[in-house]
Amino acid sequence: MDQDNLDMQCEELTGARWKELVPSLNKYKTIRLADCSLSSSSCADIASVLTTSQVLTVLKLNTNELGDSGVELLCKGLMSPSCNLQTLWLEFCEFSAASTEALCSALRTKSSLKALNLNYNKLKDRAVKHLCQALLDANCKLQSLQLESCGITAAGCGDLSALLSAMPSLTELSLGENKIGDAGVAVLCQGLLNPNCKIEKLRLWECAISPAGCKDLSNVINTKETLQVLSVVGNDFKDQGMEFLCQALKDPKTKLQSLWLRDCGLTAACCKSVGSIFSTNVFLKELHIGSNQLEDAGMAYLCEGLMNPNCQLQSLWVGNAELTAACCDQLAAVLVTNQHLEELELCNNWLENEGVLKLCEAVRNPNCKLKMFMLYDIFWTSEVDDELKALAESKPGLEVIY
Repeated sequence: MDQDNLDMQCEELTGARWKELVPSLNKYKTIRLADCSLSSSSCADIASVLTTSQVLTVLKLNTNELGDSGVELLCKGLMSPSCNLQTLWLEFCEFSAASTEALCSALRTKSSLKALNLNYNKLKDRAVKHLCQALLDANCKLQSLQLESCGITAAGCGDLSALLSAMPSLTELSLGENKIGDAGVAVLCQGLLNPNCKIEKLRLWECAISPAGCKDLSNVINTKETLQVLSVVGNDFKDQGMEFLCQALKDPKTKLQSLWLRDCGLTAACCKSVGSIFSTNVFLKELHIGSNQLEDAGMAYLCEGLMNPNCQLQSLWVGNAELTAACCDQLAAVLVTNQHLEELELCNNWLENEGVLKLCEAVRNPNCKLKMFMLYDIFWTSEVDDELKALAESKPGLEVIY
């Protein structure tokens, strides 16, 4: 714990322990009290800190049962002219739409607030509507809004779309685990395509999006040049949907740098198109495509793309992709040829001794630029353990995780 930051997790801060801590809260710039058994009664003290401290800029209270009454108390503190809070995290805090009015009042008042995390609270569409209206206030300068698993449906996407269209300061939006479906994505994309929208990071994991929704997302990918990070993990795109995305990723206007596609129902059939992205898209630096049935045939196509001199990919995650030792010759060739790849994750694949040893030999090569090599949940013998230890020792700049 340093002088400016208070970071406590999984400690029971109740009774005398809490009373002992409260007087010192005013001195911190960052306070993180996650899963500390705080309740609505604790919020009166935290609200007092918000009204008196001019140095506190980050407050994270995740996984505490604050409830609606607790959040309302915090909002009173937020509205103090002395409060300069920039980041507020209230994930898993057991509040509902009932505290929306207080939150909205705080958002309209607090121009210093830049990041708001309300993940895993039962807000639902009506509360989101009111929040969006408040965020459109001229005083609000929010940059990051996280609403994962908040009970949002397609009906709530119209308000979020309007927000994206009218709030250029908003550069990060997380809507994971809200079942908005293709209909919701279509509406959301209208806002994303608005010239006023400057979105950089968009997270739509487990949003019940099908291949049909990929058409709308592909329009965003090849139109919205500000978009840098897209996470669509856990949507049933299948190969058909991936083909739509690949077409967009080959567009010269696409500036996407990080794409998360884990558990999207992909197979080897789409990997030729994915591999071809590497030879044409010089902006894509990070690809998470594990937990899909790529198999060795799919990995072969990816390796072809990775061997292309134009490939600029730096990070590839293909864990749990049903790979075997048969693909390791091609992967080894990539490791000694590709001068940009710095991270490779192959966890939970059937590489066995033979495959891992081939890869270790390639990583040891001076031409290999790898900085992180992840291999946990792979069956091997003590021979491989010894080789991995020796590899880590021989290349000080390499982190081997197994």
